[in-house]
Amino acid sequence: MPKVAYSQEDRVRIRQELAAAALELIAKNGIQRTTVEQIYKKAGISRTFFYSFFPTKEDLIVEALYLQQPRILAYVKRLMEDPALSWREAVRQFLHACCYGEEYGIAILTIEEQQHLFRHLSPESCRVFREKQQRLFGQILEGFGIRADKSRIDLFTNLSLMVMVVRRAIPDTLPFFVPEAADETAAFQIHVIVDALERLKEQ
Repeated sequence: MPKVAYSQEDRVRIRQELAAAALELIAKNGIQRTTVEQIYKKAGISRTFFYSFFPTKEDLIVEALYLQQPRILAYVKRLMEDPALSWREAVRQFLHACCYGEEYGIAILTIEEQQHLFRHLSPESCRVFREKQQRLFGQILEGFGIRADKSRIDLFTNLSLMVMVVRRAIPDTLPFFVPEAADETAAFQIHVIVDALERLKEQ
């Protein structure tokens, strides 16, 4: 079979298709049940060609998560502009969608997936990831109409991720938690976060 020559534009397009395919599969199945083979086949390329774009699966995962960030911000904007939703309901709906990301096409990493990812990323990649994560959560706060200084961003990041990962961790990672109360627990935590954000908004 003759070797196909790809232009720079083709390579940019294929890279984006790989990231989009990875994001779709990760949001639905999680990182551990998403394989490199599933991703490159979905994008219609070979395994060898895949590795000319991403040296590891973890590098692709990070790029897929970056691809998700503008989509998340667009979702915040849509909720905030929806005349049928109060401010509280829009914020609650956003946090709920993140907690149940597999139902909304949002990739949320479990505790084990976060640990795995950071074990396999270089220190520089981790640093960049942290910076982009902080920027994202700051922009979400601003989308909610809340002034986003560093202390507020840090707290909002931890509170948001806490409710998301705990909901995903029951009962497999956190076996002593009561699985029958998992949804009620997430709803309670979201309510508390919305209360806290509303107070910040009024300050």
